[in-house]
Amino acid sequence: MTRVLATRVALGAVALAVVLLTGCEQQREAEQQRRKYRIALVMKSLANEFFKTMEDGARAHQEKNADVYELLANGIKDERDVERQVAIVDQMIAQKVDAIVIAPADSRALIRVCKKALDAGIVVVNIDNKFDEDALRSRGVSIPFVGPDNRKGARMAGEYLAKFLQPGDKVAIVEGIPNAINGVMRKLGFEAAMNSAGAKVVAAQSAYWEMDKAEKVVAGMLTQHPDLKAILCANDSMALGTLAALKAAGKLGKVHVVGYDNISAIQKQILAGNVLCTVDQHADQIAVEGIRYALDILHGRVGAKAPDKETRTDLITAETLKAKAAGAKATGEQGCS
Repeated sequence: MTRVLATRVALGAVALAVVLLTGCEQQREAEQQRRKYRIALVMKSLANEFFKTMEDGARAHQEKNADVYELLANGIKDERDVERQVAIVDQMIAQKVDAIVIAPADSRALIRVCKKALDAGIVVVNIDNKFDEDALRSRGVSIPFVGPDNRKGARMAGEYLAKFLQPGDKVAIVEGIPNAINGVMRKLGFEAAMNSAGAKVVAAQSAYWEMDKAEKVVAGMLTQHPDLKAILCANDSMALGTLAALKAAGKLGKVHVVGYDNISAIQKQILAGNVLCTVDQHADQIAVEGIRYALDILHGRVGAKAPDKETRTDLITAETLKAKAAGAKATGEQGCS
């Protein structure tokens, strides 16, 4: 009888242990499901309106999904401060975030530290400026890119400019940072459009994404090529610098200017007739799309080797801006009736 009782007690203890273990496992799973992810957004210069708009879009998305993830938004002061951006990624690794969504200042230099993040079990998604594919392969790294086709967007703007040019017209290109793939792709897109139109690209020089540098670069171009008909800029900050140089040379409104990014300051210049067009790559949504993709990976909805995802680009002209304003006005009037 004592032996039977002892056996029953032992079996009961085993059963209780199983129940407790199962309960603990279920509790851990429930806590994991309740735990909010921590996602780091690492951008380039927040002095550039484009990236400030990107940050605002990401914060608005996080507020609507506050129960899903926390956002740690970071940026650098200078577009060329690659070392600072590397340091920020290192900080995010040390803080053990779940994912890093990064717009790299350099298409090669940030790969090493992003591989370090991957090795630490952190999801990495590349946005805005694509990592160099050869550099990724050489390190055996796969990082999905979420962003626009910059070459296609730039060609779209160049083709619109071509409508205002004659074969043989001289044009110049103000480039972005040489090691940034998005800048390289935009230059290629501009060149392709100009070649198709029969225009001559007589000058191309980097202004490193900066307005002040662009003003100096374009001043030199105008001195060397006083008969320029158009200047294509790889971002809107450099387009603003181009306008300053044209104004100083007494050529504002006489030389077509093309930008890229659709910041608010350029929209005003388009409506004033000083800039012909720009390209909207929807800064407020690029980071959001990258964050969504990171969450899909974290939730297992996308595999470890996630494919790239192209985002939208739109041509912005005086006509599109006026049409948008008219549509907003009509909607507002209807809303008040």
